Amino acid sequence: MKQYTRAEVAAAIDHAVLKPDMTVADIEKNAAMCVREKVASMCVRPCDVELAAQLLKGSGVKVSCVLSFPHGADATPVKSFQAKQAILDGVNEIDMVMNIGRFLSGDYKYVVNDIYAVVEVAHDANVLVKVIQESGFLTLEQVAKACELSYEAGADFVKTSTGFGPGSATPEIIDVMLRTVGDKMKVKPSGGIRNWDTAVGYLQQGVHRLGVGSTETVLNKL
Repeated sequence: MKQYTRAEVAAAIDHAVLKPDMTVADIEKNAAMCVREKVASMCVRPCDVELAAQLLKGSGVKVSCVLSFPHGADATPVKSFQAKQAILDGVNEIDMVMNIGRFLSGDYKYVVNDIYAVVEVAHDANVLVKVIQESGFLTLEQVAKACELSYEAGADFVKTSTGFGPGSATPEIIDVMLRTVGDKMKVKPSGGIRNWDTAVGYLQQGVHRLGVGSTETVLNKL
Protein backbone atom coordinates (compact mmCIF):
# COMPACT_ATOMS: atom_id res chain seq x y z
CA MET A 1 0.00 0.00 0.00
CA LYS A 2 1.32 3.41 -0.97
CA GLN A 3 2.89 5.49 1.78
CA TYR A 4 2.18 9.22 1.49
CA THR A 5 4.53 12.08 2.22
CA ARG A 6 3.45 15.25 3.98
CA ALA A 7 3.67 17.16 0.70
CA GLU A 8 1.53 14.58 -1.12
CA VAL A 9 -1.21 14.78 1.49
CA ALA A 10 -1.10 18.59 1.46
CA ALA A 11 -1.44 18.61 -2.32
CA ALA A 12 -4.74 16.70 -2.00
CA ILE A 13 -6.33 19.01 0.58
CA ASP A 14 -9.10 21.50 -0.06
CA HIS A 15 -8.68 23.56 3.11
CA ALA A 16 -12.11 24.62 4.41
CA VAL A 17 -12.56 28.17 5.72
CA LEU A 18 -16.32 28.12 6.08
CA LYS A 19 -17.44 28.86 9.64
CA PRO A 20 -19.98 31.69 9.79
CA ASP A 21 -18.01 33.73 12.31
CA MET A 22 -14.75 33.82 10.34
CA THR A 23 -13.43 37.35 9.83
CA VAL A 24 -11.30 38.93 7.12
CA ALA A 25 -8.31 38.38 9.39
CA ASP A 26 -9.19 34.67 9.54
CA ILE A 27 -9.29 34.48 5.75
CA GLU A 28 -5.89 36.18 5.53
CA LYS A 29 -4.35 33.88 8.15
CA ASN A 30 -5.71 30.74 6.49
CA ALA A 31 -4.59 31.88 3.04
CA ALA A 32 -1.04 32.33 4.31
CA MET A 33 -1.11 28.81 5.73
CA CYS A 34 -2.46 27.39 2.45
CA VAL A 35 0.36 29.02 0.51
CA ARG A 36 2.94 27.81 3.00
CA GLU A 37 1.69 24.23 2.98
CA LYS A 38 0.97 24.15 -0.78
CA VAL A 39 -2.51 22.69 -0.45
CA ALA A 40 -4.69 22.05 -3.51
CA SER A 41 -7.20 24.78 -2.76
CA MET A 42 -8.68 27.01 -0.11
CA CYS A 43 -12.44 26.54 0.03
CA VAL A 44 -14.21 29.70 1.14
CA ARG A 45 -17.66 31.20 1.51
CA PRO A 46 -19.01 33.02 -1.58
CA CYS A 47 -18.41 36.46 -0.05
CA ASP A 48 -14.72 35.62 0.40
CA VAL A 49 -13.89 34.49 -3.15
CA GLU A 50 -12.59 37.85 -4.36
CA LEU A 51 -10.37 38.32 -1.29
CA ALA A 52 -9.09 34.74 -1.50
CA ALA A 53 -8.25 35.18 -5.17
CA GLN A 54 -6.17 38.24 -4.32
CA LEU A 55 -4.41 36.53 -1.42
CA LEU A 56 -3.63 33.34 -3.37
CA LYS A 57 -2.70 34.92 -6.70
CA GLY A 58 0.43 33.38 -8.18
CA SER A 59 0.77 30.84 -5.36
CA GLY A 60 -0.45 27.75 -7.20
CA VAL A 61 -3.20 27.29 -4.60
CA LYS A 62 -6.64 27.30 -6.21
CA VAL A 63 -9.66 29.17 -4.97
CA SER A 64 -12.69 26.98 -4.38
CA CYS A 65 -15.99 28.03 -2.89
CA VAL A 66 -19.20 26.52 -1.62
CA LEU A 67 -22.51 27.21 -3.32
CA SER A 68 -26.02 26.94 -1.83
CA PHE A 69 -24.29 25.96 1.39
CA PRO A 70 -25.06 24.09 3.58
CA HIS A 71 -28.61 23.05 2.68
CA GLY A 72 -28.68 22.99 -1.14
CA ALA A 73 -32.17 24.47 -1.07
CA ASP A 74 -31.74 27.62 -3.16
CA ALA A 75 -33.84 27.85 -6.30
CA THR A 76 -32.01 26.66 -9.40
CA PRO A 77 -31.74 30.14 -11.00
CA VAL A 78 -30.19 31.40 -7.76
CA LYS A 79 -27.60 28.64 -7.84
CA SER A 80 -26.80 29.51 -11.45
CA PHE A 81 -26.36 33.17 -10.52
CA GLN A 82 -24.18 32.25 -7.54
CA ALA A 83 -21.92 30.31 -9.89
CA LYS A 84 -21.67 33.27 -12.28
CA GLN A 85 -20.80 35.63 -9.42
CA ALA A 86 -18.16 33.28 -7.99
CA ILE A 87 -16.55 33.03 -11.43
CA LEU A 88 -16.51 36.82 -11.78
CA ASP A 89 -14.84 37.00 -8.38
CA GLY A 90 -12.09 34.58 -9.44
CA VAL A 91 -13.08 31.08 -8.33
CA ASN A 92 -11.41 28.00 -9.84
CA GLU A 93 -13.64 25.27 -8.42
CA ILE A 94 -17.21 25.19 -7.05
CA ASP A 95 -18.50 22.85 -4.33
CA MET A 96 -22.29 22.95 -4.69
CA VAL A 97 -24.80 21.28 -2.40
CA MET A 98 -27.28 18.96 -4.08
CA ASN A 99 -30.94 19.71 -3.38
CA ILE A 100 -31.25 17.09 -0.65
CA GLY A 101 -34.99 17.42 -0.10
CA ARG A 102 -35.82 17.01 -3.78
CA PHE A 103 -33.49 14.01 -3.98
CA LEU A 104 -35.17 12.34 -1.00
CA SER A 105 -38.52 13.11 -2.64
CA GLY A 106 -37.45 11.05 -5.64
CA ASP A 107 -37.55 14.05 -7.98
CA TYR A 108 -34.39 13.02 -9.80
CA LYS A 109 -35.10 15.14 -12.88
CA TYR A 110 -35.11 18.25 -10.67
CA VAL A 111 -31.83 17.20 -9.05
CA VAL A 112 -30.10 16.63 -12.39
CA ASN A 113 -31.35 19.91 -13.84
CA ASP A 114 -30.33 21.77 -10.68
CA ILE A 115 -26.77 20.44 -10.86
CA TYR A 116 -26.57 20.95 -14.61
CA ALA A 117 -27.51 24.63 -14.26
CA VAL A 118 -24.32 25.16 -12.25
CA VAL A 119 -22.20 22.81 -14.37
CA GLU A 120 -23.18 24.63 -17.57
CA VAL A 121 -22.08 28.01 -16.20
CA ALA A 122 -18.93 26.64 -14.57
CA HIS A 123 -17.66 24.57 -17.46
CA ASP A 124 -18.02 27.52 -19.82
CA ALA A 125 -15.38 29.18 -17.63
CA ASN A 126 -13.24 26.02 -17.16
CA VAL A 127 -14.33 25.82 -13.51
CA LEU A 128 -14.73 22.38 -11.92
CA VAL A 129 -17.91 21.40 -10.07
CA LYS A 130 -18.06 19.16 -7.00
CA VAL A 131 -21.49 17.98 -5.84
CA ILE A 132 -21.95 17.64 -2.09
CA GLN A 133 -24.53 14.96 -1.31
CA GLU A 134 -24.65 15.42 2.47
CA SER A 135 -24.30 11.65 2.72
CA GLY A 136 -25.32 11.53 6.39
CA PHE A 137 -28.93 11.91 5.24
CA LEU A 138 -28.63 9.03 2.75
CA THR A 139 -28.48 5.25 2.71
CA LEU A 140 -25.59 3.65 0.84
CA GLU A 141 -27.99 2.86 -2.00
CA GLN A 142 -29.00 6.52 -2.13
CA VAL A 143 -25.34 7.55 -2.13
CA ALA A 144 -24.85 5.48 -5.27
CA LYS A 145 -27.95 7.00 -6.89
CA ALA A 146 -26.81 10.54 -6.06
CA CYS A 147 -23.45 9.75 -7.67
CA GLU A 148 -25.19 8.56 -10.82
CA LEU A 149 -27.28 11.74 -11.00
CA SER A 150 -24.20 13.92 -10.50
CA TYR A 151 -22.49 12.12 -13.36
CA GLU A 152 -25.58 12.48 -15.55
CA ALA A 153 -25.55 16.23 -14.87
CA GLY A 154 -21.91 16.51 -15.97
CA ALA A 155 -20.27 17.29 -12.63
CA ASP A 156 -16.57 16.58 -12.07
CA PHE A 157 -16.53 15.38 -8.45
CA VAL A 158 -18.84 13.78 -5.93
CA LYS A 159 -18.34 14.84 -2.32
CA THR A 160 -19.73 13.47 0.92
CA SER A 161 -20.55 16.22 3.36
CA THR A 162 -20.74 19.90 4.17
CA GLY A 163 -19.40 19.35 7.68
CA PHE A 164 -22.53 21.11 8.96
CA GLY A 165 -24.97 18.20 8.56
CA PRO A 166 -25.34 14.81 10.24
CA GLY A 167 -22.49 12.34 10.18
CA SER A 168 -19.34 12.65 8.13
CA ALA A 169 -17.39 10.84 5.48
CA THR A 170 -16.82 7.13 6.13
CA PRO A 171 -14.76 4.49 4.33
CA GLU A 172 -18.00 2.67 3.50
CA ILE A 173 -19.50 5.73 1.80
CA ILE A 174 -16.28 6.36 -0.11
CA ASP A 175 -16.20 2.74 -1.24
CA VAL A 176 -19.69 3.12 -2.72
CA MET A 177 -18.74 6.37 -4.46
CA LEU A 178 -15.60 4.86 -5.96
CA ARG A 179 -17.37 1.71 -7.12
CA THR A 180 -20.24 3.70 -8.64
CA VAL A 181 -18.45 6.54 -10.47
CA GLY A 182 -14.75 6.26 -9.59
CA ASP A 183 -13.82 5.38 -13.17
CA LYS A 184 -15.45 8.50 -14.59
CA MET A 185 -15.57 11.11 -11.81
CA LYS A 186 -13.36 12.19 -8.95
CA VAL A 187 -14.26 11.58 -5.31
CA LYS A 188 -13.83 13.87 -2.31
CA PRO A 189 -14.48 12.82 1.30
CA SER A 190 -15.25 15.73 3.60
CA GLY A 191 -16.32 15.90 7.22
CA GLY A 192 -14.52 14.22 10.09
CA ILE A 193 -11.01 14.22 8.57
CA ARG A 194 -9.12 15.46 11.61
CA ASN A 195 -5.95 13.38 11.71
CA TRP A 196 -3.19 12.02 9.50
CA ASP A 197 -4.32 8.39 9.54
CA THR A 198 -7.85 9.24 8.43
CA ALA A 199 -6.58 11.44 5.60
CA VAL A 200 -4.08 8.86 4.37
CA GLY A 201 -6.65 6.08 4.67
CA TYR A 202 -8.94 7.85 2.22
CA LEU A 203 -6.07 8.52 -0.19
CA GLN A 204 -5.16 4.86 -0.04
CA GLN A 205 -8.76 4.03 -0.93
CA GLY A 206 -8.31 6.04 -4.11
CA VAL A 207 -9.88 9.45 -3.54
CA HIS A 208 -8.66 12.55 -5.36
CA ARG A 209 -9.18 15.36 -2.82
CA LEU A 210 -9.77 15.73 0.90
CA GLY A 211 -12.04 18.31 2.51
CA VAL A 212 -10.21 19.32 5.68
CA GLY A 213 -10.68 22.14 8.17
CA SER A 214 -7.89 21.07 10.54
CA THR A 215 -5.16 21.06 7.91
CA GLU A 216 -2.20 21.92 10.13
CA THR A 217 -3.22 19.31 12.70
CA VAL A 218 -3.50 16.66 9.97
CA LEU A 219 -0.18 17.54 8.31
CA ASN A 220 1.68 17.76 11.62
CA LYS A 221 0.31 14.34 12.61
CA LEU A 222 -1.01 15.70 15.92
